[in-house]
Amino acid sequence: MIEIDVPGYGRLRMAHLVLDYNGTLAVDGRLVDGVDTALNALAGHVGVHVLTADTFGKAEAALEGISCRLTVLPPDRQDEEKLAYVQRLGCEETVCIGNGRNDRRMLAAAVLGIAVILEEGVAVETLTAADVVCTDILSALALLSHPLRLVATLRS
Repeated sequence: MIEIDVPGYGRLRMAHLVLDYNGTLAVDGRLVDGVDTALNALAGHVGVHVLTADTFGKAEAALEGISCRLTVLPPDRQDEEKLAYVQRLGCEETVCIGNGRNDRRMLAAAVLGIAVILEEGVAVETLTAADVVCTDILSALALLSHPLRLVATLRS
């Protein structure tokens, strides 16, 4: 569990990390360099969950050796499926990272929602649902391994 008090924002207790794959952890189906190391380091503190439609069919192979649970979602109602997954884990102890329109609802429901802007960009609805926006996935993951950065960003 990762815990941090953010003045004027509240206490963040994060037991689960839920991530989108394409556009968040990967570009064109290929995992961003360094993501494997960052996720394995975080897996010692939080449960790591990857939710994807697996558009390029490469997620399972790319995530091999990473301590995470991969769930491939059906093509329809992905926003609802992702939200339901986070609700089952417990929104109040889950941080979510994503970029697509189908990520907006899970980011809004999570105790902390982080939008990332990689080569695919980020959907405007997802951007406005997020608490924090990062320009790359490694910076987003570093917020969790260095939570005082969250204090600097979120405090009142």
